Amino acid sequence: MTETTAPRLTTTAGSPIADNQNSLTMGHPGPVALQDWQLIEKLAHQNRERIPARVVHAKGWGAFGTLTVTNDLARWSRAKIFSEVGKKTDLLIRFSTVAGEQGAADAERDVRGFAIKFYTEEGNWDLVGNNTPVFFIRDPLKFPDFIHTQKRHPATNLRSPTAMWDFWSLSPESLHQVTILFSDRGLPVAPMYMNGYGSHTYSFWNEAGERFWVKFHFKTLQGHRHYTNAEAGEVIAKSRESYQEELFGGIAAGRFPRWKMQVQVVAEEDVAKFDFDPFDLTKVWPHALVPLEDVGIVELNRNASNYFAEIEQAAFSPSNMVPGIGASPDRMLQARIFSYADAHRYRLGTHYEALPVNTPKCPVAHYHKDGAMRFFDNFQRTPDAYYEPNSFSGPRQDPSVAEPPLKISGEMARHDHRVGNDDFRQPRALFELFDAGEKARLYANVAAAMAGVPEFIVERQLALFEKVHPDYAAGVRAALAATA
Repeated sequence: MTETTAPRLTTTAGSPIADNQNSLTMGHPGPVALQDWQLIEKLAHQNRERIPARVVHAKGWGAFGTLTVTNDLARWSRAKIFSEVGKKTDLLIRFSTVAGEQGAADAERDVRGFAIKFYTEEGNWDLVGNNTPVFFIRDPLKFPDFIHTQKRHPATNLRSPTAMWDFWSLSPESLHQVTILFSDRGLPVAPMYMNGYGSHTYSFWNEAGERFWVKFHFKTLQGHRHYTNAEAGEVIAKSRESYQEELFGGIAAGRFPRWKMQVQVVAEEDVAKFDFDPFDLTKVWPHALVPLEDVGIVELNRNASNYFAEIEQAAFSPSNMVPGIGASPDRMLQARIFSYADAHRYRLGTHYEALPVNTPKCPVAHYHKDGAMRFFDNFQRTPDAYYEPNSFSGPRQDPSVAEPPLKISGEMARHDHRVGNDDFRQPRALFELFDAGEKARLYANVAAAMAGVPEFIVERQLALFEKVHPDYAAGVRAALAATA
């Protein structure tokens, strides 16, 4: 058989593959990196070739829309989504709570998920973030433990404030996120009144092979609106679906929510400008040090026609990247690159990315076989080309989309993430931005959440607040005394 023109090999999300022969290693010879999402995707899929609610972010609301680019980013990224001013790219956003089950009330105090799927011409790019720029932990080894504290106690089957505060008081890196969660912004009125953040540090790389570190921001253009605990209680008493009602109803009425997309960008060699680890998920990059740069406007303008098919079955994963956008040494991001896609295979099925809501809007060509949900045929044109490399015009790698190597050095070891880390300075800076009313509500919210928590755990947490600022600890202590 003579060879004919072969299609370009891609991931199941449509992103082109640069090298299908070599795994990503830490040196040569050297250990294989967990960051090699292409390797993980292939192995995890193979394990499922012979299909539940989300464990986290179970309750969610979403809609479709567009990103319109307003600034040329070619100097930083070769990603075609940013290739010209005025360019529009279709997208889907799913907002969610973290802790609650599917039947939980929308207006509960919790971190909100802010996940975006961009349907680009070079594959789907998923930016899976939250409405906060930081998180409770910086090492993925603690993620299952943290989530257990947010779920139900095995004996009582009730949420456990003791478990939450016990974990937080033993994890000083959580102070920044805890302070945000119990501040006014911890309880938005509806999805359109909150910001979104990629949270992690990612990377851009341009046509010249230069790498930049980047953080993504989505600033609400509707203004911030938040409930107090008392106001939220009144809302929940009337409706457990307040977010869905406002988002769906607003879009149906033509009130399309919008966000300004912005980035913070640092050249790869300029990380020395930080006096903290810039890849630490519990830290923000100060705007005075790294200013925000405009990217474009995100607008939601179409509701799902079937919630289950288009929102419940939507699957987002940080492993869905496109040429010009990459990962970073952020420990949490490294683990999420694997865990999210693996969770979708378990929850939705082996070929979850072939579901209509997850299907790329560009050509897809890969060698994944069989398994549950094998309802499509990607071997029909060349049935002999069901492996790679082959001589039968099957999809081939494209070296032109190869990502430049990460300039990383260091020994392979279990490095203690708390050694040398200041977990108090950034929460202190945030606390000092609050006015008297915001501080009073913070104290009251924390005190209410500590109801029934053993005294020794409360004291341990107050000791952490004291290290942030003496007024923080004193204010919470006074609020606890007032509710005793």
